[in-house]
Amino acid sequence: MGKRTIITKEGESAAPEAAAAPARKSAKKQVLNGVVHINISYNNTLIAVSDLAGNVIAFSSAGLLGFKGSKKSTPYAANLVAKDAVEKAKRFGLTNVRIVVKGVGPARESAVRGVAGTGLNITSLMDTTPVPHNGVKSPKPRRI
Repeated sequence: MGKRTIITKEGESAAPEAAAAPARKSAKKQVLNGVVHINISYNNTLIAVSDLAGNVIAFSSAGLLGFKGSKKSTPYAANLVAKDAVEKAKRFGLTNVRIVVKGVGPARESAVRGVAGTGLNITSLMDTTPVPHNGVKSPKPRRI
C-alpha cells in the first residue's frame, strides 16, 4: 500500500517509482475528433467527451458544478455542464465532435445548444434513447 522502492545490487534503495509518473503526464494526447455523450434524466445531466475509440478525456455533471436537488435537472444547469465539459476537452485540441444524446428530460435541447455554442464543428447528432418494444407486462388493475 505504500511507495515501492527499487533496491540496487549494492543494497542501497534508489528513488521511488512515483517520481517517474509525472514525466509521462507532460506528453498530452492530441484529440482532433471526438464524441460528446449527453446522458439526461429527470434528475441530473451527465456529459462525457471521448475520443473516437471511446476513451473519456473530459467529464462533467450538474452535481459537479455545485447544483443540488431539483436544480440539477434544469436546462440552465445542462447548458453550463455542456460548456464546462467541452472547455475541459478543448485542452486536448478537440475541433470536430459527434453528439450522442441519451435519455429524456427537460434539458435535452439546452445541453445540445451548450455544446454548439462553444465553437466546435458538429458533424452529427444522434439520439440513442432506449425505446421499449412492449417489454414487461403491465400491472393488474387495482381492486378497491
